[in-house]
Amino acid sequence: MIETLESWDKALFQFLNGLHNQFFDGLMPWISNKYIWIPLYALLLFYLIKKSKYSAWQVILGIILLILISDQVASGILKPWIERLRPCYDPELEGQVHLLKGCGGSYGFASSHSSNSFAIAMFCWLLLKESVKHIWLLFVWAAVVAYSRVYLGVHFPGDIIVGALIGILSGIVINLGLKQLKNT
Repeated sequence: MIETLESWDKALFQFLNGLHNQFFDGLMPWISNKYIWIPLYALLLFYLIKKSKYSAWQVILGIILLILISDQVASGILKPWIERLRPCYDPELEGQVHLLKGCGGSYGFASSHSSNSFAIAMFCWLLLKESVKHIWLLFVWAAVVAYSRVYLGVHFPGDIIVGALIGILSGIVINLGLKQLKNT
């Protein structure tokens, strides 16, 4: 069963990673760069403090815990435990990966970019869905960031799917924790 899933994951990776062109070759490294999104993060922080029902310190504590959990589950626990090679290091795919920049660490399961992006999307959606009309678009943003990792040749689709699930679950858990904190 695991071998079949891994085979499908590699085939889907090869298809998606093979959809490269000059425009996206220039765009995807920017999309994948976490620092390019600092203005978005600042805007989200502003909205969370201004429009959510939580105080500034609760929002900031929630964000710190959110990123800590989503990032550490993906990078600190799963990557060293599972030890699944990134596509750019996989001997079966040698010479077949469209790699635009460095490969990163040896292991890629699960994607921290995907985990963190979906954690932010879920957390913000849960806190702002009543007051910010198009907050659901953060899920589109998170999906594009996650896809950029496959496009760049550093993650398999399974890595980003599991990363997304970790992020979504992290957003839900931290939201529930904030509710408990507010009720005490």
